[in-house]
Amino acid sequence: MKNTNELKNMANAIRFLAIDAVNKASSGHPGMPMGMADVATVLFSEHININPDNPKWPNRDRFILSAGHGSMLHYALNFLVGYKDISIEDIKNFRQLNSVTMGHPEYGHTLGVETTTGPLGQGLSTAVGMAVAQKYFATRFGKNLVDHYTYVISGDGCLAEGISQEAIDMAGHLKLSKLILFWDDNEISIDGHTSVSTSTNQIARFKASNWNTIKIDGHNYEEINEAIIKAKKSTKPTLIACKTQIGFGSPNLAGTHDVHGAPLGEEEANATRKALGWSHKPFEIPNDIIKSWECVKERGIKAYNAWNDELNNSPKKKKFEETFKKDLSSLNRVISSFKKEVIANNTKVATRKASQMALEAITKKFNFIVGGSADLTGSNLTKTPYTASITRTNFKGRYLHYGIREHVMGAMMNGLSLYGGIIPYGGTFLIFSDFMKGSIRLSALMKQRVIYVLTHDSIGLGEDGPTHQPIEQVATLRATPNINVYRPCDVVETAEAWECALMSENTPSALALSRQGLPLVRFDKKTKENKVALGAYKLKNIKNPDITLLASGSEVELALKSAQELANDGIKAEVVSFPCFEKFNAQSKEYQDDVLGNAPRIAIEAMTGFGWHQYLDRSDVFIGMTDTFGASAPIDDLYKHFNITTANIVTTAKKLIK
Repeated sequence: MKNTNELKNMANAIRFLAIDAVNKASSGHPGMPMGMADVATVLFSEHININPDNPKWPNRDRFILSAGHGSMLHYALNFLVGYKDISIEDIKNFRQLNSVTMGHPEYGHTLGVETTTGPLGQGLSTAVGMAVAQKYFATRFGKNLVDHYTYVISGDGCLAEGISQEAIDMAGHLKLSKLILFWDDNEISIDGHTSVSTSTNQIARFKASNWNTIKIDGHNYEEINEAIIKAKKSTKPTLIACKTQIGFGSPNLAGTHDVHGAPLGEEEANATRKALGWSHKPFEIPNDIIKSWECVKERGIKAYNAWNDELNNSPKKKKFEETFKKDLSSLNRVISSFKKEVIANNTKVATRKASQMALEAITKKFNFIVGGSADLTGSNLTKTPYTASITRTNFKGRYLHYGIREHVMGAMMNGLSLYGGIIPYGGTFLIFSDFMKGSIRLSALMKQRVIYVLTHDSIGLGEDGPTHQPIEQVATLRATPNINVYRPCDVVETAEAWECALMSENTPSALALSRQGLPLVRFDKKTKENKVALGAYKLKNIKNPDITLLASGSEVELALKSAQELANDGIKAEVVSFPCFEKFNAQSKEYQDDVLGNAPRIAIEAMTGFGWHQYLDRSDVFIGMTDTFGASAPIDDLYKHFNITTANIVTTAKKLIK
C-alpha cells in the first residue's frame, strides 16, 4: 500500500475537486465526497481493476456510486484515473447544460458510470443484479474469464429507502460473495442527525440478512485496506461500515448537515485548504499527485491484457463472445413458425398463457434470455422448460425467483441488462408495476432492453377487486418516455409483441397481458409480417366505414362482436387493433390517417381513457373506466356493471352516426 502522506494527497485531490466544482456551480453536494475520499482512494489505488482506455471490458470490476448526489466523488475519480471524456474543464462545467459531469451519475453520458443512480437505493439494488450476472457467467465460463467484484458506495439514504432491504435480502440469500458495499456511516441526513428518523442497527440488519460485516474508521487507510482484503475472502456479500465525518476537513461545517447539499463558499473553502494543508488554487492538481493516481490505470491495463490473453487462448472464447453479442437474427423465423402453429390450431388462450407459449419457443432457441417473477410464477406464466431455477448453490439456471420483491426485481433486471450478455424479463401483476415504477423509469432513461411481463391487466381479472384491478397503470406507463407498452389481443399479437420487445435494443417494454381467455382473431398467412410493430392496424379493411372502433387487448373481441351486430343492421364498422401507442405514433402521418380514417370513432379499453383522446375528436367517445376504480365480482358482471358491453358500443355507434 502507498504511504500515508501520498494517500492523503490523493484523497485531498478528490476533496478539493468536489469543493471547487460545487462552489463554481453554486449547486451540489460536497459533504459526501469529502467524507468518503479516503475510502475511495484506497479502493481505487490498491484494489479496483478498471481500464479507462477500454471501459467496457467484460471482466472489469464494477463501481457504483449508489449515493449519486455525491457525484463529484465519481467525476473526480474518473478525471484522476484518466477517463478520456473528463477533463479539468468538464470538472469546472459541473451541473451545466450538456456537461458530462451531470448532477447525478448518468449511464451513457459519462464513461465509467455503470448505472444511473438518481433515486436513492437504486444503485445498490442494480448492483445486486450485476453481482448476480457475475456469478451467473462465472458458473458458465469459469473464473479464468469471469472473476471480478462489484463495489458499491452508499449512504444512510440508500439504506433508508425500502428497496434496500429487498436488495440486501436477495444478495444475502444468493450468497453474492463478490459484492462489497461501503456504507458511508456519517450519521447525517438533510434534516440533521440521522437519529431524528432512525434507530436501526445496520450491522445487525445486514447480519440478519446473511451478510459479512466489518466496521472501520473510514479515515484510517490501513483499516480500509485490511477491510477490503477481508471482504474479498468472504463467502458472503460484505458490508464495510465506514465511520466517516461528512465534509471532512472543513473547520466550521464538517460533521453537520449544512455541508450535505450546499456549496462551502469561498471563505470556508479557503479555511479547508489551510486545515488540510492544501496550498493549490481551485481546480489545480499538482503533477506528482496526478502521477500517483496513474497506478489505477496501469494496474487496470495489466489486468485487461492478462484477461484478453486468457480469452484468446480459451476454448470457450467463441461461445463467450456469441453470448455477449446476443444474436437475434433468427428470431423472426422462430416467431413465424410459432404463429403458423397457433393459427393452424385456432389457439384460444389468455394472453398471459400465450406469452408463456411464445417464451417456450424463444427460450429454447436463445440461451441469453433470463427470466423471473416476483413470487407469481404460476400466475404470470413466465417459466419454461428451458429456464431452470437459479438457486444460491446452483447458478446454472436461467430463472430468478425474486420473491415478493417487485421493487428490487426491476432494479436487478436493469443490472442484468447493464452487465451485458443477458436480456432479462420479469413478471408480476400489472397493478404491482407501481412498486417498481422507479426502476422502470430508469430502464427507459438508460435505454435498457428490459422486458416487464405484467399480467392480470384490467378489471377483467375479476373477483380480487379494485385493489388488484389496474385502471391507471397502463396510462402511466404509456406516459413514460422511451418505453413501449404492448397490450396484445390474442396469441398471435402476443408473439409479435415479444418479437418487438426483444428487437428493441435501446427501449424497455411492458407487456400487459390478460388473465381471461381470448379468441384468436388473426389468421394471417404471411406469418413473417409483424403487425404489432405498426402499433395499430385494421382488422377488417372495410372501405368507407360508417364507424371506427379502436380497441386493445381483451376489448378487441368486444369490438369485433359489436362490428358484427352493427353489420347485421347494415352499418359498416372498421375495427382497429391498437396493441402499442408508441409504435403507432412512430408511423408516418399517412399511415396513421389511413388507419384512423374519417368516420366517427369509439375507443374501448377496460381501464382509464387517459391517452386515448389523442386519437379521438371532441365528438368521439371513449368506453371504459372513465372516473372510477373497479369492483369485486365475476368478470362478466363487472363488464356489465361498468357498461363495457357490446350493447353499449352498438348503441353509442348508432348515436354517433346519426
